[in-house]
Amino acid sequence: MWDCLWTDIRLATAAEASDGFGYLEAGAIGLKDGKIAWVGAARDLPGPVSALAREHREGGGRLMTPGLIDAHTHLVFGGDRALDFDLRTQGRSYAEITAQGGGIRSTVRATRSLSVDALCERALPRARSLLSDGVTTLEIKSGYGLDLTTELNMLRAARQIASALDVDIRPTLLALHALPDERAHERARFVEEVANEWIPAVVEENLAVAVDVFCEHIAFTPAECRQVLTAARDAGLAVKVHADQLSDLGGAALAAEFGALSADHVEYTSAAGVAALAQQGTVATLLPGAYLMLAETQRPPIALLRTAGVPMAIATDLNPGTSPLASLTLAATLARAQFGLTASEAFLGITRHAARALGLKDRGTLAVGQRADLCLWEISHPRELSYWLGRPLCATVIRAGRARAANVTSATAAPRH
Repeated sequence: MWDCLWTDIRLATAAEASDGFGYLEAGAIGLKDGKIAWVGAARDLPGPVSALAREHREGGGRLMTPGLIDAHTHLVFGGDRALDFDLRTQGRSYAEITAQGGGIRSTVRATRSLSVDALCERALPRARSLLSDGVTTLEIKSGYGLDLTTELNMLRAARQIASALDVDIRPTLLALHALPDERAHERARFVEEVANEWIPAVVEENLAVAVDVFCEHIAFTPAECRQVLTAARDAGLAVKVHADQLSDLGGAALAAEFGALSADHVEYTSAAGVAALAQQGTVATLLPGAYLMLAETQRPPIALLRTAGVPMAIATDLNPGTSPLASLTLAATLARAQFGLTASEAFLGITRHAARALGLKDRGTLAVGQRADLCLWEISHPRELSYWLGRPLCATVIRAGRARAANVTSATAAPRH
């Protein structure tokens, strides 16, 4: 028998389908041992409900989807940058903001001052916000330490968050984010340390599954990024690239060169870069929160990505400086409003394609054998997930077969079903 059978639900499976959603008006789904055992139209169930599962639940006609996946966050950090945003809206330049104590260096100072426990404590409310919005898997990057000790502490805090909230965390070492002030005259040596000391330390403690780099004229050159990506690949870690956010520095092509899971931002990616992503199968992760908060005007090349068949994920980019966005459904809505994505593209961007952006093949769709990571929504059609602004939509989250209210506070709030 199945552990649980859900009926009286509408399904959006995120499987390959002509409507882009895999939508079923009257569906059912059976769960066993934390995985999906059966999914389809309720009329096709292979027997009476009482004979199929130990527990039967009715969804009241609500929509059930795969659990959402946030494939790009900087969730662990100290302090905030609300002053930066205030000054930016007054027309102040980044240099002026930095001179007044703001910018990434203010976050670095605040992050370095906190212990692992304190970093976790400050990140938990942000993580809970994502979980209440239907997120069951999320990536957390380091990158605000700019020294080995703090980078490791950020990744340890990410591990604590996973335990505290019963959520699957995919930790990423953001190895090249910014050059620390104290290393301003040791640029080459800093990059060497990241490649030869940081990555081995992370591998030794099993703190990350991937390495990310910021390839941009205000950050690190393609050659510097290539050095670190090579070390990451040699160490057996997946790689990702912050690519072409502010200029076409060839970041997307670099990501494709290394078989990266994703190239993220991609506002300035050229046609050649898009072609490279398509050939390699690398996901383009769109980050509309940063686009909004920075008042950018250069949109990602959506038409080129679409025509080339590049999978497009959508993520919050939750961070203190440029995207203090703690709702993945709102990110999906922004991607439609700002970038012109269709409703089905937005839906796949936070489910199937987001899973691919993290290298995960066992989630992101409703199919037999997939993890039973599901969400039950107070809506009737998946196009509404990227339509409402600020309306709480998620009623129930099911992670690995365990159902809980969407507004979870701790791992103990997840009874077994």
